[in-house]
Amino acid sequence: MKKRRSLASSLTTVVLSIIALGYLYPLFLVLINSFKTFSEITSNVLALPTRLVFENFTNAFRIMNYPQYFLNTLIATVVGVCGVVLVSSLAGYRLSRTKTRYSFVIFMVLIAPMMIPFHSFMISLVKVAKELHLIGSPLGLGVLYWGLGASLALFMYHGAVKSVPQELDDCAMIDGASPLRAFFQIIFPLLQPVTVSVVVINTMWMWNDFLLPLLVLSGSKKSLTLQLAAYNFFGLYKVDWNYAMAGVLLTILPAIIFYLSLQRYIIKGMVAGAVKT
Repeated sequence: MKKRRSLASSLTTVVLSIIALGYLYPLFLVLINSFKTFSEITSNVLALPTRLVFENFTNAFRIMNYPQYFLNTLIATVVGVCGVVLVSSLAGYRLSRTKTRYSFVIFMVLIAPMMIPFHSFMISLVKVAKELHLIGSPLGLGVLYWGLGASLALFMYHGAVKSVPQELDDCAMIDGASPLRAFFQIIFPLLQPVTVSVVVINTMWMWNDFLLPLLVLSGSKKSLTLQLAAYNFFGLYKVDWNYAMAGVLLTILPAIIFYLSLQRYIIKGMVAGAVKT
């Protein structure tokens, strides 16, 4: 029995390793081709570079106007993530603590947008954003992310709050704290694992998002994000592959560093959000 379990575990590890390599292979191609010249890329995209061409990164950095577009991406991501955390944590707490016949119905209605494809309502969303004057600015883009990211975060917070004893709320009320103060000073700090997970998941999504920034920011060159700036290397008749690969790497590198620095909290937060009492 132990040999079978060991064999099954080894086989699972091998299969998962092969799948992981399959996912990492495109990133490997981006990495090696970012150090090649244009002629080397077009002659053999799979070959290793004969020499490391660091000028690709300096030129891509300059052409992309990296500092400005990095700031735009950072503003949209920070505003979006902070709004999602604030709105979803408060809603998850209130709905989890409210025991009425309608609370579950409201909860289901609020998490239902997770199952609706973005492409089915993106035109309507852009029209609404235009009416609210959210078009053409990273700040407006961040506000739009609130509604798109709140459903999943609400689902996670709703489950996590259930694991926090109701007695903590009662003690805070006895001491004279308001419900809002009790949440931010007592309940919210206990939700740190799920908060970190929500922050990491939404940061990775918002930082790497392409379609919504294309719809919202494409009319203003000063407000573009890094993803849109990297896309400019792909022209209609010519693609500067060496700059494009370097630009892609410069774009995703901050998100990768952020993810690796907080990855140990993700599983813990997902489990905390799945607790049900």
